[in-house]
Amino acid sequence: MAGIRFDGRVAVVTGAGGGLGRAYALLMAGRGAKVVVNDLGGTFDGGGADSTPAQKVVDEIKAAGGEAAANYDSVADWESAQKIIQTAMDHYGRIDILINNAGILRDKSLIKMEIEDYRKIMSVHLDGTFFCTKAAFPHMREQGYGRIVSTASAAGVYGNFGQTNYGAAKMGIVGLMSCVSQEGAKYSVLANTIVPSAGTRLTATVLPMEIIEKVRPEYVAPIVAWMCSEQCTVSGKIFTAGGGYFSRAAVVEGPGVFFNPDQEITVEMVVDKLDQLMKLEGGQEFASAMEQTAYALSKMNVW
Repeated sequence: MAGIRFDGRVAVVTGAGGGLGRAYALLMAGRGAKVVVNDLGGTFDGGGADSTPAQKVVDEIKAAGGEAAANYDSVADWESAQKIIQTAMDHYGRIDILINNAGILRDKSLIKMEIEDYRKIMSVHLDGTFFCTKAAFPHMREQGYGRIVSTASAAGVYGNFGQTNYGAAKMGIVGLMSCVSQEGAKYSVLANTIVPSAGTRLTATVLPMEIIEKVRPEYVAPIVAWMCSEQCTVSGKIFTAGGGYFSRAAVVEGPGVFFNPDQEITVEMVVDKLDQLMKLEGGQEFASAMEQTAYALSKMNVW
């Protein structure tokens, strides 16, 4: 992190009243960024509202000599999400960095999950990430610079029992950022995804306390800060972090099996090649859906 600074940059961090968001906001401010600390201040399952958490973080930043402004709007509504971004414009005249971090949990097995539990999770995580990104993107595009970091989860990338709503929303965020990264490329607006493992009030509901105490949010913040910096030049990537561990995750497609499309392709033919088509050895990542489609079609000699 030596040499990475955010002087003159303005960052919006959602869900920054505690946990990961607070760690991001404090680190960014400590390295010169002006920070909008957004937090509705609700309960871990999305109820209520309280301005105290966001204001406490703002006070911390100011006490350390930094600049910050509080915002208490919900990310889950388009009108209020616009107000979050407008807070940056009103106070500082620009927005350079958006960290989509706000989140809640409503864990239940699929059979026991109420429809409202599903919709609430989707509205906060997936809709909230979309709304804030959509509100910030025009400003970033106009100024020719932006960094967007959004929060996914291992529950989305790999699945987790009792988190069908959460997992669906979080994997949706991966797809969202993959698309935003392509739309922002020509404007130097980069969009990446973080998959964090950290002890917060949300993970305290699913992880044992001895683990919670060893995976502090501060251990995730360094790579997120890098993703928000001018030094970061990659986009559309997934990074994982937690407890001192850092890595990159990716969707990889195996070499596959190709049949002649000019002839009949039967179920039995596919089944006979299952072992081969299941293999990922020699697989690859694709930078876009069009690249993947071009690859497949090239094997058929029609592209």
